[in-house]
Amino acid sequence: MLDIDGLKKKMFDVVGAIYSVHDELGPGLNESCYQEGLQMEFFERDIPFERELAFHPLYHGKTMDALFRLDYLCKDDIIVECKAVSELQNIHRAQLFNYMRLMRKQCGILVNFLPPDIDYERYFYDEETKQIIGVHGQVVHYYKKRRTNYR
Repeated sequence: MLDIDGLKKKMFDVVGAIYSVHDELGPGLNESCYQEGLQMEFFERDIPFERELAFHPLYHGKTMDALFRLDYLCKDDIIVECKAVSELQNIHRAQLFNYMRLMRKQCGILVNFLPPDIDYERYFYDEETKQIIGVHGQVVHYYKKRRTNYR
């Protein structure tokens, strides 16, 4: 069972940094500008992070050649994906959800810096149930293994 309130508290200063960047830079810039500003804000707030963290998924316990790159991994367990788009789409959410699942990280923040009023979404991954949970405890996505007999 996830402690959603505790995880939201863990994300609080990261969300504060996101707001500061948007307040300072304003809407309408490109994604890389906001990413750089966020890096500077994380340094100023002493929030531990890794930027452009690359990872390879596993298949049957073996490392694949495929490579994914997170915008940020903060505090060892919070994935932050930055966007500068007209509106967040399900494809953006799917990207974050897959990163959370593949890296087994409990917290994810999807942020859109482009609008005049910043838009961000927080999600939690329950590894035991393979579910993505919203901030109000609702299941927003789940991963189901299929049972097949192809052989």
